[in-house]
Amino acid sequence: MRKGLFRRKVDTLLGIDINDTAIRLVELRLDPAGYSVAGYAIQGLPARAVVEGAFLDLEGIGQALRAALPRVQATSRRAAVAVSGPSVLTRLIELEAGLAEEEMAGVVEREAEQYIPYPLDDMAFDFQVQGRSAADPTRVEVLLAACLKEHVEAREAVLAMAGLVPAVVDVEAFAMARASSQDFASFTSGHRVDGAQWAMDAQGMGIACGLALRSFA
Repeated sequence: MRKGLFRRKVDTLLGIDINDTAIRLVELRLDPAGYSVAGYAIQGLPARAVVEGAFLDLEGIGQALRAALPRVQATSRRAAVAVSGPSVLTRLIELEAGLAEEEMAGVVEREAEQYIPYPLDDMAFDFQVQGRSAADPTRVEVLLAACLKEHVEAREAVLAMAGLVPAVVDVEAFAMARASSQDFASFTSGHRVDGAQWAMDAQGMGIACGLALRSFA
């Protein structure tokens, strides 16, 4: 089941990192001077609400997210979240160049059966063309990402509990890679953000910032 793990650019997104201990939220702005932090918050989670990327207590997570949102004062209700854990699989495969998107989707699904050790009906997956193959210019490299469908649906449910719209479901490792070139501590603090506090918290906001950066991808 294709589930949009690589959904394209949308309007401003609230980046929401939900890990085993806490929720981190951030909303970014981009102007000629660079990125600024419009708002952010960190909210602890009940014990064992999340274990190795699996959401075990949806209500507890939803309540924590609702408690954190007023501190962000986000202008957007659209959010980007990430999947993580042992069920998240990525693979670079090569396909014939020139396929239409629907044709490619069918080929990728057939190829996925070779790499995914779960029934495909239980999986959410998506793909993104990376470019021409260096070894064979008649083929393209395609990044396949997949995870258990229940993990995507749990994140969508938690966002809905807080009145948010799941615009992007990303992969945690991709969000971190997107953020790795940024110095978050140097981001300008918006008028709702305590700059000194942000300087202390910025280091732990990598995944949330990487998700929020999807707004500008």
